Amino acid sequence: MLFLSFQVLSQNPAIDHLEMLYDQGYYKLVYRKSARLLDKPEYDFTKLPGYYRSIASLQLAQDENWYKRHLAETDQAKDFLLQLRKSEKGQIIILAHISELTFLKKDLEAWFSVEKQNRAFNLKEWKNFSSAFFADLPLIEVDEKKGDFQFANRPELKYRTDVIEIAKKQLGAPYVTAGIDPSGFDCSGFTCYVLEQTGEKIPRRAKDQYESCVKLSESEAQIGDLVFFSNGGDVSHVGMLVSEKGQAKTMIHASSSKGISIVEIENSTYWSPRIVGYGTFISQKK
Repeated sequence: MLFLSFQVLSQNPAIDHLEMLYDQGYYKLVYRKSARLLDKPEYDFTKLPGYYRSIASLQLAQDENWYKRHLAETDQAKDFLLQLRKSEKGQIIILAHISELTFLKKDLEAWFSVEKQNRAFNLKEWKNFSSAFFADLPLIEVDEKKGDFQFANRPELKYRTDVIEIAKKQLGAPYVTAGIDPSGFDCSGFTCYVLEQTGEKIPRRAKDQYESCVKLSESEAQIGDLVFFSNGGDVSHVGMLVSEKGQAKTMIHASSSKGISIVEIENSTYWSPRIVGYGTFISQKK
């Protein structure tokens, strides 16, 4: 039962569906479905349903009739997003969904430019919210003529890349029980060593790493984050993702048979059923 409960927490097809619906512009569906998820206790660990309900609300608010009927919900959405920016988990969610937020900002700015003042709409208040929420976010620069997308200011991406470069330098190092250095690693000794090279001190054991990291959903996890596994009891294995967000999950880890190696986990009949969850020690501060 413990293993099954871990699986419920680590797999989030409903949240992945919200992302797909939002990207396709089905904002009313996202608004309704995310509200239902918020009532389910198994989603208490993640702020993603609230995030999607909030950004869907801001998209729907651009329709005057919808906005007038949902003033309280729209204010709640703005408050939720502002609070999200203040938490470590919120920063991670924001960075993982930066493309959505880039286009949300563009949509809001286009709306502001044509919206006339009326009794329901306070342009100054909306602009204050937009300035506060989007301030200093590493949004994507879009060259609409060429269709090119470029990341304007993503220092944490360089940090993540540096982490993986350090990890890959250890490819081929042997597996050694309780190993913590290039002469030989066990799984948590490897992740501990890699992050320590960047100045990040983390617990030594895989179980403790899982307990102390910032928990992520499957859709949030990306390059440099950790993935944890269990054989039915406590967390017993940890690896580091080398795949970008949206790609098939691939990790570098200390294999007991191959040493430090890279393996795809998303479609693996061995690894995928054993996933406990994802976590990170990387924040927007990097």
